[in-house]
Amino acid sequence: MARQNESHPGKSISWRLFQFLLLATVILVRTSTDAQEQSPQDPNAVRVLALETLWNQAEVDKDTSALDHLLADDFIYVDIDGSLKNKPEFLGNVKKPPEHIGSIGTESSITRVYPETVIVSGTYHEKGTLNGKGYYRRGRFTDTWVRKGTSWMCVASQSTLIQH
Repeated sequence: MARQNESHPGKSISWRLFQFLLLATVILVRTSTDAQEQSPQDPNAVRVLALETLWNQAEVDKDTSALDHLLADDFIYVDIDGSLKNKPEFLGNVKKPPEHIGSIGTESSITRVYPETVIVSGTYHEKGTLNGKGYYRRGRFTDTWVRKGTSWMCVASQSTLIQH
């Protein structure tokens, strides 16, 4: 943990909040009724799904510090318009988005777990305002997470809009 704080001086409070939220989300996921009704999940899948939830909230809050800890340095993102963004471009767009995001939520997701990789595919919804008008989007996403030491980092993400 100290190593991560050293690479991001002055952000220890945000990192501690991130760690607390991660722990709270993992506990929530493990104790939710839906999780108990499903067959037992791989602990790595549970952890990555908690990170997905944190990612959504970090985008709503424009918390690029938290996202910086979730995304690998070589992260690549395919946006809904087909454009390709690297990590700095993605974080810049989160910090100053064209829209005001009110909420992002995952509707459903499936995971594929491999020894050092977890792939999450699912559907999401997003509500907010753009140019003073409300919008609602639904889409599909695929995120690829790789274990780096004891942490999981997202190395690739793709999002596609669904017509509603």
